[in-house]
Amino acid sequence: MGRLTVLKQIAHDIACQFGPDCEVVIHDLKTNDPETSIVYIENGHVTNRGVGDGPSNAVFDVIRHIHKKPNEIQPEDLKDHAGYLMKTSDGKILKCSTSYIRDDDGSLHYVFGINYDISRLTMIEGALHDLVTPVNTEEKPKEITHNVNDLLDHLIEESVALVGKPVALMNKDDKVTAIQFLNDSGAFLITKSGDKVANYFGISKYTLYSYIDVNK
Repeated sequence: MGRLTVLKQIAHDIACQFGPDCEVVIHDLKTNDPETSIVYIENGHVTNRGVGDGPSNAVFDVIRHIHKKPNEIQPEDLKDHAGYLMKTSDGKILKCSTSYIRDDDGSLHYVFGINYDISRLTMIEGALHDLVTPVNTEEKPKEITHNVNDLLDHLIEESVALVGKPVALMNKDDKVTAIQFLNDSGAFLITKSGDKVANYFGISKYTLYSYIDVNK
């Protein structure tokens, strides 16, 4: 099986895998006419090209130098180039990869190019960014709880985190801060939450309610 046949098979598979926005093109660097270097192309509508058309400016420069100034470009000087961006004349944004294919003697023969039209993806990316970016970027995401007991536990954890020290090391002012946070968060709307909070902070329910009413 010839090298070009194998490249065509790979090009077809890549195009099928990634769909109609993915152009895969093969250039023959040993063609007599650099302006008609394309010998195979899938999804040519991406760049409006077909078999017998020419390459991009970057590939054309390589072909032109090989034909006119072969001593200026050595095969080992050309490196594959992956994931770079280009723009078509009609405004499409392409993410491109270029591979140089050599014959058994080391001479350059084909250029294998993948040009993926990411124009619509960039629009989606912008829309998703606007959708998922919170208005208040300083506010931490709230945890979604499964029941009110989980919610109360989570609010208690938040109150301790707000104070910044474990209950065993809290003084009265610390506990007042934590309990007023719980009150402002609606924790005491949960049935029997007062008992649980009082036990957690090691105070009586009378003290708990007095802490709620403290003006700080």
